Amino acid sequence: MRKAFEQEIQHLKDEILLLGSMVEQAILGSVDALKKRDIEASQAIFDNDDNINERRYAIEEQVMVAIATQQPMAHDLRLLASLLEVAGELERMGDYAKGIAKISLLMGESPLLKPLIDIPRMAQKDVDMLHRALTAFMEEDAETARLIPDEDDEIDGLYDQIYRELMMFIIQDARVIERANWLLWVAHNLERVADRVTNICERTIFIATGRIKDIDSSHDTINPSG
Repeated sequence: MRKAFEQEIQHLKDEILLLGSMVEQAILGSVDALKKRDIEASQAIFDNDDNINERRYAIEEQVMVAIATQQPMAHDLRLLASLLEVAGELERMGDYAKGIAKISLLMGESPLLKPLIDIPRMAQKDVDMLHRALTAFMEEDAETARLIPDEDDEIDGLYDQIYRELMMFIIQDARVIERANWLLWVAHNLERVADRVTNICERTIFIATGRIKDIDSSHDTINPSG
């Protein structure tokens, strides 16, 4: 029975890693499509969010079955509950990528207000943090999980830089407000990805120590991904 349960846990972990990979690709792909003004690619990312949602719900169902049938205690229960939470966090990150794709679609043939430099940096940093956070989660590495959220300062710094630049464009010409807002929404979504990574790190610490510890992160921001 124990061996079968451990195999089930490993399967769920593998599913989380696969979901994480899908989300990483969506984040990078949405920003790349925006940068290249590739409407077809943006539409594909927007549509693929359904697959991310379905995989999340499949994981959720498997976790609930495991809790109901295996009656896990202590560490095992914390792990299963955290797998449930992490699947939800990843699905929400997928929503942010979908939101970026939606912005690209709303822009249509409109050119970017400015070349994208810091936004791709934010996306790459988000994905790097997410990848390491998921690795720490799988390894129950609380020490690494405590360190990763500190890197959110870099994301916040890039966001602030983007905000200042866009405000300067608006001050110089109020007619660009809509185009500036599009890019600001993109930056908001990428900032929120880093905050979700922090939540995953908190779950890792919970699994390893049994204690729920809030790690300071950025405040919630606007997301047009609905």
